[in-house]
Amino acid sequence: MGYYDDSDSKEQYLPQKKRNPFFTVLIMIIVAVVSSAATVFFMTSDEFGLLEDRASTASSQTTTSSLPVKNAVAVKSDTTKAVDKALESVVGIYTYQGNQLFEGTTETGAGSGVIYKKSGNYAYIVTNHHVVEGASQVEVQVSEGTRLQAKVIGSDELTDLAVLRIDGSKVNSVAEFGDSSSLTLGEPAIAIGNPLGFLEGSVTEGIISSTNRTIPVDTNGDGQEDWQSEVIQTDASINPGNSGGALINIDGQVIGINSSKIAQDEVEGIGFAIPMNVAKPIIEDLEQDGKVDRPTLGVRIADLSQVNPVGRTETLKLPDSVQEGVVIIEVEGSSLAEKAGLKQYDVITEVNGDKISSDAELRRSIYESNGKKMSITYYRNGKEQTTTVSF
Repeated sequence: MGYYDDSDSKEQYLPQKKRNPFFTVLIMIIVAVVSSAATVFFMTSDEFGLLEDRASTASSQTTTSSLPVKNAVAVKSDTTKAVDKALESVVGIYTYQGNQLFEGTTETGAGSGVIYKKSGNYAYIVTNHHVVEGASQVEVQVSEGTRLQAKVIGSDELTDLAVLRIDGSKVNSVAEFGDSSSLTLGEPAIAIGNPLGFLEGSVTEGIISSTNRTIPVDTNGDGQEDWQSEVIQTDASINPGNSGGALINIDGQVIGINSSKIAQDEVEGIGFAIPMNVAKPIIEDLEQDGKVDRPTLGVRIADLSQVNPVGRTETLKLPDSVQEGVVIIEVEGSSLAEKAGLKQYDVITEVNGDKISSDAELRRSIYESNGKKMSITYYRNGKEQTTTVSF
């Protein structure tokens, strides 16, 4: 034996088992499928940015979770205090027509009102005449949502005011009236009402645009001016729903009763309210008597502008300088006008030194002279004369 022994130089070789060809093919298929799926996943993820989105989302979530959560801030201002004071006294008003016994009643309108007094078992509400006009039944919805039957105590077409009475057991708040004569231009004005008939307790804010505006009103729809309403002008939104509601000042006092009838539909940002100082005596009359007693002169009149040029010169014999006034068409017997010596075709041009250009102005002057003497300047046969009427 040499250096290398035969036993050392020969490999120790163990015989191997033959592998099943089906098993080999199966392993290859599994590896191929897994590899393909992994490739598609990473390609798709990269193509649509999923991997970066996940990282960003994780980062975003981490950042968001670290942000501090703030508590709600309680806001209290002069405006909110004023609204809190007056809100509960403003109610919704719903009107119905029909006969409940036979065909039933149908809701025909909605508006707003202001509770101004509670006496005994009753509470009293002021609203607009046009809100309750023609209604066979009226309901009032108080702040808690309860609807109560209401009785119309009185209504006045000229001033567009009405007074209602309801059971006072559900009433907890009464409005405070303010002094409308102390208003200044530009001061805050807040309208509260029931716009569209279902948005109870809605609030709009603006300013006082005019403290004393005179607006012509046609009460009977004949196209002729029947009355001149003294109103507060505001840019706070006033519409048919919150008509009859409250216009309040920054102290929460009611300074006016909103009226959409006086407003002009084609003009935006202009709303009107009946001043509280004008409304109060009307409210008192309606509550006590159911109507407003006004003095009458006892004449039937027409605007001078309706008279043709021939009638002015030949019948009335007016000088060219007289262009405005009212013509007396008829004088009632035993009336104040007859006692004062006024006759047919006299042309009234002034009352108490103020020029008169329409029958609405004359009517207003007469109503304001209740209990007083009124000086009348008129033309008869071309000559200026004066007389005095005591109401």
